[in-house]
Amino acid sequence: MNVKNEFSKHANEYGNYNIIQQIIAKALVRDIDGEPKKILELGCGSGQIFNHVNWDVDHYKAIDFSAQMCALHPKGPNVEVACMSFDSSEFRDSLQQQYYDVVLSASALQWSKDLPLVIESLTSCTKEINAVLFSSGTFKSIQNITQKPSPILDIDTIKHAFEQYCDCSFEVFTYDLKFDSKKELFAYIKNSGVSSSNSTLCFKEAKHLYKSYDLDYLEFEVIFVKAFSKSYSS
Repeated sequence: MNVKNEFSKHANEYGNYNIIQQIIAKALVRDIDGEPKKILELGCGSGQIFNHVNWDVDHYKAIDFSAQMCALHPKGPNVEVACMSFDSSEFRDSLQQQYYDVVLSASALQWSKDLPLVIESLTSCTKEINAVLFSSGTFKSIQNITQKPSPILDIDTIKHAFEQYCDCSFEVFTYDLKFDSKKELFAYIKNSGVSSSNSTLCFKEAKHLYKSYDLDYLEFEVIFVKAFSKSYSS
């Protein structure tokens, strides 16, 4: 199952399973400098970043490749929600002659098929990018059992992508999310939107994973990025 279908399939129940994403979104907004008036958000989901923006904005553009997620995002007179992929030429074309005080993204850019290209495109329309990405240490114990590499970018690859075009600061954090039962733990993997690391398993492999996983928690690795364009000039 591809990433788009993974998010769209569980869109209506996503709020029950995105605990880590909510923590990340709140922390990202908390660390924004000032109160930017023109904001672009990549991978907006159902609005976990927007819901923490507690100041007036002139224009908030939120994009997501899932129409179901876009339908759930809050709407308003100063809010534009667009269904498109940040990897698409349509998105890059939409940035022409645009200016944003800041670009925000939480729990989304790790799925980019060409992260350097996305970042290069963003530096044409903003000076500042604040983002947080899941990285390959997420679900590391599952990877050890299945012997399948993470589909998510590793820390070094993420840093290199940003550093090509921006002056950056990085912070890496790990979170453990505990569960009362193995059933709840695997339900979270299925429904959280971070499950594509497990979605390529055949029935036999999935059964082996279920029997072998003896922890009562899942591991998450995230990297916070504050980036300033080396080339943008207003």
